[in-house]
Amino acid sequence: MTIHTAIIGLGIMGRRMAEHMALHPAFSLDAIWDPDPGSCERAQAIVPNAKMTASAEAAIAAADLVYLACPPAPRKAYALTAAAAGKAVFLEKPLGVDVSESIELVRAISASGVPAAVNFTQAASNALTEVTQAAETGVLGDLKGADIVVTYAHWPRQWQKAADWLRFRAEGGMTREVISHFLFFSERILGPLDLVWARADYPDQPELCETHVAARLVSASGAPVTIMGSVGGAQPDRQELTIKGSQESRRISNFYRNAASTGGPFEQVQKDDADPGAVSLRAQLDDLALLMEGKQHCLTTLEEALHVQILVERILAGDPMKG
Repeated sequence: MTIHTAIIGLGIMGRRMAEHMALHPAFSLDAIWDPDPGSCERAQAIVPNAKMTASAEAAIAAADLVYLACPPAPRKAYALTAAAAGKAVFLEKPLGVDVSESIELVRAISASGVPAAVNFTQAASNALTEVTQAAETGVLGDLKGADIVVTYAHWPRQWQKAADWLRFRAEGGMTREVISHFLFFSERILGPLDLVWARADYPDQPELCETHVAARLVSASGAPVTIMGSVGGAQPDRQELTIKGSQESRRISNFYRNAASTGGPFEQVQKDDADPGAVSLRAQLDDLALLMEGKQHCLTTLEEALHVQILVERILAGDPMKG
């Protein structure tokens, strides 16, 4: 079947999704919209056959599936409008920044019965598939926990600077944008996590996002997950999740590079793809098509995304009981 699709939000993620949807045989990108004329112009150059609608509501009306790549603040209203009209929704992460509003959103979309998922990009990836299989078949041995390490010279990174909201405390920051991905991955392997303690440090300007974060979480079996994130200093980006097993461990670097260790140096399990981001996005779209057909898929559920959001907001507040 052809899935008639609209994209609302034509920043970096919206344009990237537009490019790959146009190449995927299951999707017809029929409508696009963004309040910024420059973003609209750049997107139209990528997908000239998609109609630039006059409003978000018009884009929603033109499609069976609505991909929401806008910032978190307006996302809830668009998602509710789409669901009320019987349209499937695919939301960017984070699900939101206000936990109570996201709880209401999940309830409303679930009650509507429309297909829905959240775009955590590792959900259908080769890395998560392999690590899940290694854990389930006992290759890793007993699961001992996970370490998440994220460091940047600058935030936002150079390629993100057009999305100015990423530098502000209200919606942005590395914990929501990056660490959330690795929390999702960890929960897929270890099960739901509870926050034990957390601390986030902020610059003197109160409107800006966190510069340092540390946290400890624990699974139901007692496996600890530690987080360390920092911004500053001349250094390359570092984005690592290590799933630790008694027999083998797996380290996921830069989202997609999967390496194994039995106690010695980590060695790659899978070869690098020429464009790992494109391969991962194609896998997400393959599973999005399965979702639309009512078939089993690997995409992040609304409930999974909500639990990650709750953990993230509690970490940023430095209070395991808040949120």
